[in-house]
Amino acid sequence: MNSLYICYFGIDQPLVQTQVLPYLRLLASGSGPVSGQPEIKMTLLTFEPIVGAETHDRFMKMREALSAEGITWEYLRYHKTPSVPATVYDILLGALLVRKLIATKSINLIHARVHVPCLMAVIGRALSFKKKPRLLFDIRGFFPEEYVDAGLWKGDGLLFRFAKMVERVLFKESDGFIVLTEKARDILFPESLQDDREKTGRPVEVIPCCVETARFAAVVETREERRRELGISERNVIAYVGSLGGWYMTDEMAEFFSVAKTEDPKNFALILTQSDSERIKKLLIAGGLGERDFLILNVTSTQVPDFLVSADAAISFIKPCYSKLSSSPTKIAEYLASGLPVISSSGIGDVTETLEKSNIGVVIEEFKPAEYRRGLSKIKELHEAEGLKERCRDAAFREFDMESVGGPSYRRIYERMIEVEK
Repeated sequence: MNSLYICYFGIDQPLVQTQVLPYLRLLASGSGPVSGQPEIKMTLLTFEPIVGAETHDRFMKMREALSAEGITWEYLRYHKTPSVPATVYDILLGALLVRKLIATKSINLIHARVHVPCLMAVIGRALSFKKKPRLLFDIRGFFPEEYVDAGLWKGDGLLFRFAKMVERVLFKESDGFIVLTEKARDILFPESLQDDREKTGRPVEVIPCCVETARFAAVVETREERRRELGISERNVIAYVGSLGGWYMTDEMAEFFSVAKTEDPKNFALILTQSDSERIKKLLIAGGLGERDFLILNVTSTQVPDFLVSADAAISFIKPCYSKLSSSPTKIAEYLASGLPVISSSGIGDVTETLEKSNIGVVIEEFKPAEYRRGLSKIKELHEAEGLKERCRDAAFREFDMESVGGPSYRRIYERMIEVEK
């Protein structure tokens, strides 16, 4: 099986490092749920924001390292502005490279991560004179609706209507699908058949954003040492991991931490981010937190387990809207793998069902102080019962472990795609 994975991000992006490369390594290594599996030769295509003399040596070393892991890495330059023409240009260049790779590497399966790579694949496949490879549309999210929910497009505007027209073509041309949530599957494929196929028989796989849970388990014994290093040994630490602003509700999160500090002076905010932190710092101070009541750290994705181990609970406030029904926040998996109960906003993918069925968190229905207090009370109640950390970690391993859940699910959909071909 010769597979081409197309991703419209750069190799250094945290998303690629945590949500693309680990899967490709598992697929290329032969890990999977059954014996006698076909060998998968992986080719990865990314789009790099900087390509030139300054990146040449480092990229060559990365190519060699990936090759040793069974992954061939190809890349093109990413063009950012002007937005629409730049994206069209990238799509055309990507399609031409896809056509070339189909010919030179005998690609028989294209895995396109979201809409833009899928359009590259559709065009590149149409231009090819070779046998057409199967096309796996890794949908990830409701892309056109996300732009409307973010206020970037109008719901009845030309860009939205054009994007939906293109999306219909992508759905028609694809031979199989991946979605992140059960809700997304029910919305996109309401007439699904048994054995996880849509109404025309094409396979559909639900694969949430997974993490390497072993990395989080490996640091459990360092908890007290880390808390001492951070000066939070006597505090109730509520952590947040990820970006600030945009979909991630910085104002509401700051208000939550303010209420938490009022409810119990021992409550402490630990924020792990790579975003600009000045705004949330000002909001926390304005909300009554002193300099010793919060800590904001700029950490890489590989450092997250080392700091989450020091926390007692975690928060995820994402703007609840239609497009987020398709979302599977990686931070939820990271929190649970760290043994942390989760305080989450409602209406985000399958998060509510995940937290409620295992009693490992609380869902905030509205962003008001009274609801925040209810959430804090629920987390305190969970901590008073036995086995909370174990339940959280069990849920993470059962639903979000990359090696036992994500990797086998990807391999299964790959094999089902080849079965379609046969």
